[in-house]
Amino acid sequence: MKIGLVARLLALTALAVVLLLMLDACSRTGSHDDIRSAVSQLPQTLDPRYATDASSARVNRLLYRSLVDFDGHYRPKPDLATWRVLSPRLFRFTLRQEGRNFHDGRHLTAEDVAATYQSVKELADSPHAAEFANINKIEVRDESTLDFFLQDADSNFPSRLVIGIMPAELIAREHDFSREPVGSGPLKFVSWRRDLKLERLSDRQRFSFEEIRDPTVRVLKLVRGETDMLQGDLPPELVGYLKKQPAIKVTESRGSNFSYLGVNFTDPQLQNPLVRQALAHAIDRETIIRHALVGGSRLAETILPPEHWAGNPDLEAYAYDPLLARDLLAQAGIKLPLKLVYKTSTDAQRVRLATMMQAQMKLAGIDLEIRSLDWGTFFEDIKRGNFQLYGLMWVGIKTPEIYHLAFHSSSIPPKGANRGHFADRKVDEMIAVSDWANVASRVHEQLPYIPLWYEGQFAAVRKNIVGYDLRPDGGWDGLTQVKRSRMKSVFPGKNTL
Repeated sequence: MKIGLVARLLALTALAVVLLLMLDACSRTGSHDDIRSAVSQLPQTLDPRYATDASSARVNRLLYRSLVDFDGHYRPKPDLATWRVLSPRLFRFTLRQEGRNFHDGRHLTAEDVAATYQSVKELADSPHAAEFANINKIEVRDESTLDFFLQDADSNFPSRLVIGIMPAELIAREHDFSREPVGSGPLKFVSWRRDLKLERLSDRQRFSFEEIRDPTVRVLKLVRGETDMLQGDLPPELVGYLKKQPAIKVTESRGSNFSYLGVNFTDPQLQNPLVRQALAHAIDRETIIRHALVGGSRLAETILPPEHWAGNPDLEAYAYDPLLARDLLAQAGIKLPLKLVYKTSTDAQRVRLATMMQAQMKLAGIDLEIRSLDWGTFFEDIKRGNFQLYGLMWVGIKTPEIYHLAFHSSSIPPKGANRGHFADRKVDEMIAVSDWANVASRVHEQLPYIPLWYEGQFAAVRKNIVGYDLRPDGGWDGLTQVKRSRMKSVFPGKNTL
């Protein structure tokens, strides 16, 4: 009797241990019902007033709704609100009835809209503040209507209003939206410890995002079923490997995100336009696209792709010509080799691209030192102007107002994203009158950025994940429809890279 009792107690104890281990595993890897994404980096902030990195922009589109969105031709269209132009300097916005509940239960009103944009204007360290300097005042007429009065006429004003709307009461209390966001988007915030967890409002489907910087580890976790989705930030060899896996579906599309080398205009050597032209001619972009980028990548000459309504398809490419680059450096009075420091992140693909450019530039008489830094340190250096050259990508750009944010002389951080301190009177004048085609041409001539490519897009998902829509800008909007099917998951045996 006693032996049987002891045996049962031992069995119950063993079962309890197993259950505790299972619970611990769930706490570390997320619920089995979560749709899990492995990402190269988590967002820097969930406050839309400060977001400038790609991950933050993508997540914030899911957490918040804005007054205006864009159609397939990059033209502004109503999201939370419709609008009327009452005069060249007066725009009236009327909130629509749907989508007006914040995730904490508050009702979204015109007061919240006014408070959001007023706070962006008043935050000295918001990189978006300069975009709204033309707002003279905002008047709330009733719960659903407000007027924006401008200092100067701006026919493109509605396309600027893409900041996610936040509750006015929480703004007044200086709530920490960066780690505890409250929006009205299709997904709401759940938690952010190691993984970022969100929940879809329509059906309570949960999503978890785990930061895994090593691309090979991300791929192996997908193949082994330890994560459900990957998107972007892989070299073509790993994408090709995933295409061969029976349990994985890979989707590809042409990209629109602009990769570039940023140039510091406070550096005496880089101030010389001949040196910047030499840099542009020292990079064999076509070879890099062919050998190191995924399908759908293509040459770029400026931020907006040529199919954009404000794009300029007539810009002449800077062809790879190392001999011409050497000649330009000689004309600039540079003693070869020209030594420059290039900063990038520690992401393996970014380091690989930097290494390829380093080898190509050597033929042009440029000695490029690569400094790869963890993302936080790297991005902070860029915002502070602590660089000669750096590599980044503009993600999800829909409006030509990006030229004001990136190149206007008034947009030096923290008031904007003119990190290289570029100042050109002609560019400022063209931006003021929205002469976007000539802005693109002038920027292409002056080279505050060395243009590289529009990076192609891909998504790799387990085959029991269905309905994901891949976007050309790499956005994660497809999470509003994606589902886990009830089919049995396929887990292959051994997989090695």
